Amino acid sequence: MTDADKTQFTLIIGAGSGIAGALITALASEEPDSGLLLVSRKPVDLPESASVPIHQFRCDYSEAGIAQLVQELSPWYGRIGLVVISTGILHTDTIKPEKRAEDLNMNNMLEVLRINTVIPTLFLMKLLPALRGEQPCRVFTLSARVGSIADNHKGGWTSYRASKAALNMVIKTAAIEYARRAPNVKLIAFHPGTVDTALSKPFQRSVPEGKLFKPDFVANRLLTIAADLPIDGDASYLDWAGKSIVW
Repeated sequence: MTDADKTQFTLIIGAGSGIAGALITALASEEPDSGLLLVSRKPVDLPESASVPIHQFRCDYSEAGIAQLVQELSPWYGRIGLVVISTGILHTDTIKPEKRAEDLNMNNMLEVLRINTVIPTLFLMKLLPALRGEQPCRVFTLSARVGSIADNHKGGWTSYRASKAALNMVIKTAAIEYARRAPNVKLIAFHPGTVDTALSKPFQRSVPEGKLFKPDFVANRLLTIAADLPIDGDASYLDWAGKSIVW
């Protein structure tokens, strides 16, 4: 039996992120009938103690690249039990969250939407044939509480909020199609909280005490939630504690 015949694999997209790295560490020493499928722009370092099959895939996150990646996953179709899409952007050297209306820039907003909304959308839609089958599968896409329209009381961060709100709508919409075509799959918009990674580094001073989480804590919370979450044909919007967030 090859590892492609094993019971369950975890697919991590954006494997170079801080949360993804913690997930890889947590899962690399799981039961021998599990394995990891890692997608990133460049190879990621693996735990030396890894005892499960691990396969790495390169992807440039273009539409053609995503389609090609999904084809490369064909040996594992129907054997993926968990998917984590952890691609995302909050800031770069030239892109910053907007604090006032004058800060809005069309090119910056389009880039934030491309990375935070369009890329995860393409993965959600194109992965459907790979996830369909008898294997129960839970798909976590990293969202954010600031993507909640009902919970927006402070304003600001227009591009980031809009990108996550749009992503949430994609997840809700995709869940309806998945319920018809792949009822074994559960879609989750996941708010990990503020995690101590490069993404949040410029904004950590304003985080309340006890609310800046280590990546391994968030990884463990995600895996705990995944283990307990029923597959009910609907999308869920959950935070790191497993509590529902209003859409």
